[in-house]
Amino acid sequence: MNSGVRIYTRSEHCISRKQISDNALKVLYQLQKAGFDAYLVGGCVRDLLLGREPKDFDVATNAEPEQVRKVFRNCRLIGRRFRLAHVHFGREVIEVATFRGAGEARNDDQVLNKEGRLLRDNVYGTIEEDVWRRDFTVNALYYNIKDFSVVDYTSGMADHKAGILRLIGDPETRFREDPVRMLRAVRFAVKLGFHIHPECEKSMHDVAELLASIPSARLYDEALKLFMSGYALQTFEMLRHYGLFQVLFPATENSLAIEDEGFPRLLLIKALENSDNRIAEGKTVTAYFLFAAFLWDAVQIRAHQKLAKGIAEFVAYQEAANEVIAMQVKSTALPRHITLAMREVWSLQPKFNAQFGSKPSRLITHPRFRAGYDFLLLRAQTGGADLELAKWWETYQNANENEQRKMTAPPRQAKTSNSPRKRNYRKKSSASSTVNSE
Repeated sequence: MNSGVRIYTRSEHCISRKQISDNALKVLYQLQKAGFDAYLVGGCVRDLLLGREPKDFDVATNAEPEQVRKVFRNCRLIGRRFRLAHVHFGREVIEVATFRGAGEARNDDQVLNKEGRLLRDNVYGTIEEDVWRRDFTVNALYYNIKDFSVVDYTSGMADHKAGILRLIGDPETRFREDPVRMLRAVRFAVKLGFHIHPECEKSMHDVAELLASIPSARLYDEALKLFMSGYALQTFEMLRHYGLFQVLFPATENSLAIEDEGFPRLLLIKALENSDNRIAEGKTVTAYFLFAAFLWDAVQIRAHQKLAKGIAEFVAYQEAANEVIAMQVKSTALPRHITLAMREVWSLQPKFNAQFGSKPSRLITHPRFRAGYDFLLLRAQTGGADLELAKWWETYQNANENEQRKMTAPPRQAKTSNSPRKRNYRKKSSASSTVNSE
């Protein structure tokens, strides 16, 4: 990796100010006007070079957080691990980070744990030092508002052109500093269609277990980014390849190892595909539905073990759900509103078996009915439920009130030779009475 700086002039790259958020430009120009250096940096520069519209615009500067706050009245300072300035423009937030200092400059503002993970890092420095603190070369390109050039210290432009995701510095050291970088490597590789550099791959296999040291709440946030961005199936496969998925969803990984006669668990794959298709079509996806699919097999396995012990079906599934969720939140801290919704989707499944009487009309009014039905359909499509049952419910929910009553009317019992005859309570005539009395 080349350590010399390379400046790409405006004519040597494709980034135009027309592609940059007006609010990001305001921040860049106001910092420059106040006498500070100001650059766009990170994912926004990477995406602009790919011709994509960035989700966020991040700014790097030599102004310290308190100095940034003096420049912008609409600014808030956040974070302990990395002190950052957020400049608010209505719903849009421009994140402004001060250049970080060299890794060797350990002091009271920089704290590591025994595994080498950074717990706090507020050491400020220059752009030449800041670049070596960033994760991947393609995320370490700086767009200079002063002359519209792209500044490259790490051969990031060459890696960008070659489609290579390469860590800056020694991969194992960088992953130990922050194991979440392994998840970021997977997310970027899938999203950008880049290849992870072989040295990074080796280290990921070697230190995957370090991901378990990350707080479960942070891993939940990362799981949302991994599986709710439209590349869930590819992401799932790559996470399993590097041994990372089992850290995020251990119960799911265990259930995946228990295959039915060599056939893989299809429900999870179908759920991931459906999620990606919905996002591609501009439709919404819900995290609780996808995570319910992740853990359904684990719930099923535990419930069947309880059923074998003679525990009632409803109780068996309720206890299984409680146990699976209790274990899951230790790894990935699913919030309570997510786990409640998952439980509701699971608890509705046996209720779909009731097709007669008043139960279907009550079930269709349940707030989670649509999600529950979609889950039933997913099960039916992958062999886990009766396809005819799913079709019946599709017809029922689209039928009018009269048709619904006909569909749920109890079937009439056919007469058989063994059926007891109905007693005739018709009043007997006087003639017959006379005959019977003789």
